Amino acid sequence: MNNLIRNTFRWATIATNTTPNALKNVFGKRDFTRTLWHMSKTPENSGYNTVLDLHKPSINCSCGCGGKKHVHTKGERELVEFLTEEIIAERKSQKFKNVPTCVDGFNVKLDGAEVELSKVGDKEKIVVNFNVNHTVDSEEEPEINPNDDKPNIGEMRSKPQFEVDIVRGNTTLSFTCSFLQGTAQEGEYNDVFGIDEMVLYENEWNDKVYAVAGDVLDGYLYDLLMNLLEEKGVTNEFAEKLSDLATAYEHASYIKLLENLSKFSSGKPM
Repeated sequence: MNNLIRNTFRWATIATNTTPNALKNVFGKRDFTRTLWHMSKTPENSGYNTVLDLHKPSINCSCGCGGKKHVHTKGERELVEFLTEEIIAERKSQKFKNVPTCVDGFNVKLDGAEVELSKVGDKEKIVVNFNVNHTVDSEEEPEINPNDDKPNIGEMRSKPQFEVDIVRGNTTLSFTCSFLQGTAQEGEYNDVFGIDEMVLYENEWNDKVYAVAGDVLDGYLYDLLMNLLEEKGVTNEFAEKLSDLATAYEHASYIKLLENLSKFSSGKPM
């Protein structure tokens, strides 16, 4: 399926369902760190100005530019100082140091925020793709105590919506899948992910192709389709590893963004 076209429709759907996660992420590590930074700043009207307000180059500039290439504002100076410490902290907190190049026989290809995993067989090709943007959430609900300087923050993980394409010649059977929230109740399947949508089309996908939502499929048909995905290697275990991959890559991308922001603010080439 054409990723650009499909992602346009996918993000239109996601945009209407991100409010709970957006509120939840307020208590995530990144936003919480940012809050501490602003809370710890000395107010300008307190009489204690701890950050020099530079309006011209200085040979004492701590950003490393030597004060010769960039005229720093106070905001830029503060931003670079904060980013220097934040980058170090983020590197130390990385749970996954390396992004794998292969997951359960699927080769990994990275392109910006897009990730593709592919496996080629004798008669078919299986492609799994997702985007890591806006996919980070806390594993657990945070326990907020207003008197606690260090609230209990859950692990930040990426659980993206992902596409699974089973390609045979010019025909593609495609599934849109999402990670399930919460834990399974007694008598329910302990699935890590579920099917949001299924389509079957020839050649290239377009918005004229009929698509059926997973929650309106016949229950037995839904189970058979989940079994089919399992046979193709898209199992619960694979989904967990996909989340690990997404978490590692999203975090590495975030650190890279901070590094480039620091270079931009200090006048260095990215």
